[in-house]
Amino acid sequence: MDDVTREAMRLLEEAQAGGTHEALERAGTLLLQVGDRACLHFVRAVAYDVLGDPTSSEQALDEMLAAAEREDSPGWQACALGTRASQRARLGETHAVEYDLDSVMRDLVQAETYAVIETEPVAAVHARVAIAFALMELRLYELVGPHYEAAYEICAHDSSQSGKRSMWLINLAELHLHWALELYQVGQVQQAEDHTAQAEVYAVRAAAEVSGPAADVWRSYALLAAACAKADRHDPTTAAVEISTHQAKLQAYGMSPLVVAFCEPFHAVALRRTGRLDEALELIGRAVAALPGDAGVLITSATHHTHALLLAAHGSADAKAALAYGATLAAALWQQRQRTLHSFTTMKSLDLLRRRHEQAARAADLDALTGIANRRAFDEAVRRTQDGDVAVLVIDTDKFKQINDTAGHEAGDAALRAIATALTANVRDQDLVARLGGDEFAVLLPGLDTGTAYEMGRRMVDAVRALPDCPATLSIGVAGGPAVDLQEIVRRADAAMYRAKRRGGDDVEECEDYIEQLPAA
Repeated sequence: MDDVTREAMRLLEEAQAGGTHEALERAGTLLLQVGDRACLHFVRAVAYDVLGDPTSSEQALDEMLAAAEREDSPGWQACALGTRASQRARLGETHAVEYDLDSVMRDLVQAETYAVIETEPVAAVHARVAIAFALMELRLYELVGPHYEAAYEICAHDSSQSGKRSMWLINLAELHLHWALELYQVGQVQQAEDHTAQAEVYAVRAAAEVSGPAADVWRSYALLAAACAKADRHDPTTAAVEISTHQAKLQAYGMSPLVVAFCEPFHAVALRRTGRLDEALELIGRAVAALPGDAGVLITSATHHTHALLLAAHGSADAKAALAYGATLAAALWQQRQRTLHSFTTMKSLDLLRRRHEQAARAADLDALTGIANRRAFDEAVRRTQDGDVAVLVIDTDKFKQINDTAGHEAGDAALRAIATALTANVRDQDLVARLGGDEFAVLLPGLDTGTAYEMGRRMVDAVRALPDCPATLSIGVAGGPAVDLQEIVRRADAAMYRAKRRGGDDVEECEDYIEQLPAA
């Protein structure tokens, strides 16, 4: 991790732990000092998001994505795509803005593709976490856990990030608490309690593992999650006290009330289960009144659901009607979630099939030994090339049998790989180098005349002659002309190669002028 990335990660934690304005200002200053860096744009995007400025946040993400592409960083690209998907999903849900769910899911599918190939630990961790956040916004709980677990494992093996492991455990605890809140609303009580039990395990582990400058903040956050997990199960009395205590601490640290809004239904349940129904009603009533517009469907519905339950327990007849309506709405939301889950997993499966098909197609066109194109790919390129002029080199390796006979086939394979590398080092990006089979090669050179192709062939002969521990040399035939006659050009280049070989090899033979060799009219 370089110094800029290390500072960006410190600022990211500061932005989420109460120092948002300071982190935003420092990231902007660093961008002016060190230039465009994806990690610094990420700090700005997160800070703007915490400050409730989605427009500036998305602009920062667009700048981050562009920077990540220039840096050739699949991890930061995945992080930008995942974060953008998360924000668009949240805005579409809470602000009723028009957005395309398919495009959000496509961003996530692409982000997952990038994430799995990232090897740099910092980018890899934040890619996984960004994807997990977006999946949480879509309430696709089943898919979230593996990403947080992957982030935790990466941090566990990277000493520069080991202090962040507790954050991903906290996120896992939150995952199970949110999942439980939705399960309660659709009447799956036992499953909900199973998830709060799992949340407590993660939260307790997180509290024990926190470290770093913001350790007190994250410890209180972990303990708040652990207290919520006890509210509906074995210790509502302690849960009620601890939720109140840690919520107050986090507020003093400057954490947004929206971040911990999930705890209000659990707090009210804990009070109700200890016989303090009036206090529970007062608390959840304040929570309902304080719900911001961007609280999200799950927190909003869970808070109202808990309020209606407590009103019904207090004897309100109207609350029963509200509960019936809420149950219908919760069932519809659950079905919508299931459809989104099905659509996303189908999209992922189709993308995987597409990539496997592309890989198989590429593999079918590659020579397994040398990694360059094979005869199939060369013949297909000859068939497709129809426009302009083209030159062809047909290449045969001299003294190759000597290598196999004296040093063995492994040495022969190594020689072929070295020759292929020497050939590809002397062509342009648009040229095609292919192994036709055995020790024969060919090069297709669109747009080149035979004179230029001849000079390219000479460089190849010199390059192979200079290979260490490789007695092989090359015989190369060169021909060129209009692409519409490409098959004839290949034949003439092949004939020229045999003339070079009959002269002793290690040479280039240019075919006589193409026009002169055409049949007379």
